[in-house]
Amino acid sequence: MVTPPPPARTARHHPPPDSVRDPGRHPGPPRPARSARLTRAIRTARAVSAASVTRAVRALCASGASGAARAVPVVRLPRVVRAPWAGPLLLAVSFCSFAVLCLAQHAPMADLLVYRAEGLAAAHAGDLYGFTVTRWRLPATYPPFAALLFVPLAWIPLPVLKVLFLVGNAVLAAVLVALSARLAGRPLPLCALCAVTALALWLEPVFQTLLFGQINLAVACLVLVDLTRPATARTKGIALGMAAGIKLTPALFIVLLFLRGERRRAATATAAFTGTVLLGALLLPSASTEFWTRRLYETGRVGKAWIVDNQSLQGLLARALHTPAPGTLWLLCAAAVAVAGLGLAARVPDARHAVLLTACTALLVSPISWSHHWVWCVPLLAVLLADGRFRLAALTAALFTARTFWLVPHAGDRDLRLPLWEQPLAAPYPLLALTLLAWAALARTQPVPSARISSASTIR
Repeated sequence: MVTPPPPARTARHHPPPDSVRDPGRHPGPPRPARSARLTRAIRTARAVSAASVTRAVRALCASGASGAARAVPVVRLPRVVRAPWAGPLLLAVSFCSFAVLCLAQHAPMADLLVYRAEGLAAAHAGDLYGFTVTRWRLPATYPPFAALLFVPLAWIPLPVLKVLFLVGNAVLAAVLVALSARLAGRPLPLCALCAVTALALWLEPVFQTLLFGQINLAVACLVLVDLTRPATARTKGIALGMAAGIKLTPALFIVLLFLRGERRRAATATAAFTGTVLLGALLLPSASTEFWTRRLYETGRVGKAWIVDNQSLQGLLARALHTPAPGTLWLLCAAAVAVAGLGLAARVPDARHAVLLTACTALLVSPISWSHHWVWCVPLLAVLLADGRFRLAALTAALFTARTFWLVPHAGDRDLRLPLWEQPLAAPYPLLALTLLAWAALARTQPVPSARISSASTIR
């Protein structure tokens, strides 16, 4: 006997009953009939796309709609955290804690003492590069123009000067945070600015800058305030030239302007830098001749290149090769890094990344880059957060807070006898900078559908 074929299935225009949609579920008692209004609403909802539903729910939540939209959980910070005084209070607590720590450790602010001695020598026509101060016998290492700027420091009593430098550097830390946020394209309100500054004070480079009475924050602010100014600003480039006249490494940012086609602004910066050199030669002719013909090339006067304090490429090579003078190898590596870093900075489509790549390059190729020179970690973190790379930003912040190179044995010449596994701990900053350069180089080989250009920076 032949079994007849099953009847043809017809299209179903209505939703199946619950027992058909879920065979494992007992149908239960009959459900009341739906009203015509409810049925039309269900059909309308099915016709709407998932994206439209999502947008509608978000709009309802934003407008405080009733019904199901109210059931969507909304995360809200505690009122005490959102209070306008929370950020300033956190900054006050952080700064006071830092000040108490400085008093407890009897921080000498050794670099501030050098600056004050430079100002005294410049004011009294003394031997600018012939003295040493503090028990570490620190000499003057900056160009004569910097000594001219330090002259007012000689007129202020030392205890008052230390307080002014401590407070001034804390203010400059807030300025650097604000400029970094502007570079990243994410300006901060005052409360958030204070809160972020309170945390930034404990980043190792910023911490050491305040502890030593250094001017790294001021130099970084001069560079960033110029690079983030509008392209129509007439004086764009002057602050950058002045920064290069105080410490020579910012001159690489002038090269960046030339390479990215900002030739008028690069010429302005070059003219400003030349003006600082001429002013120093006019007011301090003997010191200028000595600096530009001899002292500039005596990098050993700045300090020992192989100690863990030096987070430059030369320091990394010296400790890795167990030699106090890497010599020709360092020169070749520094030249290669300079060419590669500036080349990447010139071609990268995002102007913010160009600034950071140039900063990393300058810190790597400089013969001496003390750990407190790496205050450029602040704009680096700002750009990472603005790009949504939160995990990488957290790792970077941890690296600049961990102080691993102070944990390895470094008494005497033990810096030169570190085993292989301790080498990364002794050179975290240059390894991070080299990683960022390699990352940028690999990103150049990847096809990018659309380049993200920041409107915060006017470098093109």
